[in-house]
Amino acid sequence: MGFGVVTLGQFIIEKQADFPYAKGELSRLLRDIAIAAKIVNREINKAGLVDMIGHVGTTNIQGEKQKKLDVYADQQFIAALTSGGECCIIATEEEEEIIHIESPVSQNAKYIVCIDPMDGSSNTDVNVAVGTVFSIYRRKSLEGKASIKDVLQKGTEQVAAGYIIYGSSTMLVYTTGKGVNGFTLDPSIGEFCLSHPEMKIPESGITYSINEGNYVHFPEGVKQYIKYCQVEDESTERPYTSRYIGSMVGDIHRSLINGGIYIYPTTARSPEGKLRLLYECNPMAFIIEQAGGKASTGFERILEIQPTEVHQRVPIFIGSIRMVEKAEEMMLNGISRSDAVEAKLEGMGVIGGID
Repeated sequence: MGFGVVTLGQFIIEKQADFPYAKGELSRLLRDIAIAAKIVNREINKAGLVDMIGHVGTTNIQGEKQKKLDVYADQQFIAALTSGGECCIIATEEEEEIIHIESPVSQNAKYIVCIDPMDGSSNTDVNVAVGTVFSIYRRKSLEGKASIKDVLQKGTEQVAAGYIIYGSSTMLVYTTGKGVNGFTLDPSIGEFCLSHPEMKIPESGITYSINEGNYVHFPEGVKQYIKYCQVEDESTERPYTSRYIGSMVGDIHRSLINGGIYIYPTTARSPEGKLRLLYECNPMAFIIEQAGGKASTGFERILEIQPTEVHQRVPIFIGSIRMVEKAEEMMLNGISRSDAVEAKLEGMGVIGGID
């Protein structure tokens, strides 16, 4: 290994002093996740050669068709977290119920892990970036078996969160509430090496990411923001560029590096939003806030939402702080405009007061 290279393992050990309550468990837990990520990365890189592309013919709890890599990644992360003994419960996108780890060591473990093992898995069929998103909480219960209450914590209670992006290079980006650092996998030595220390998201950017194919189903405020992005204005470097990968990890990673905004709003088909709070929105919001950005539902801070169920969905506006704040302004304007239109229609006898 070359002089000056800092591996993920070395970095975690050096930063362990930041957690006076930890005795190495969190460090080992992060290393377990990194090991599973290396295994998943290996399979992604040879997916087309080992019949890992395509569907398995089943659906997950979300009603979504499961890809072979969805199932494989889920199995690998569960296996790594189970054998590591550092967490007592795993909540994953692919499983209907939370997973209690029954080994004697794990039953008394301090940590809960919420994970989306394979974000954007449909992209593997066309060789586009995919990712893993994870979130770590300390259990609240002090005695007995950990329960669903230990899982349903606000995002502000996260002790660590991160994502792995499997692309032209494989990166692990994580935070423990002390800033954000990125590590790139060096395949020649099989180690994640510090490549992006103290990551900061630009206050603004020139890229917006949203599935504009759903435009007609978006709330009025989102439509206003898209139109704003497309208007020519030199002072704000508009029109902005539209970039949408279809992988939350890929789109947000680009925004973290270059600045930008990622939006997945409510739609007529998904009135609560589509992305999951516990293992997609909360970890990404924690990372982006730690990098100087912002994450909200369009009206409230993501990290302050009290979860009520494991697979709860929320809309999300996340990225450069100025861009998110502008989108929030448009959302409020959209509500006002909708109310005004409704009042006008009611006054015309189009709605309300009609037998």
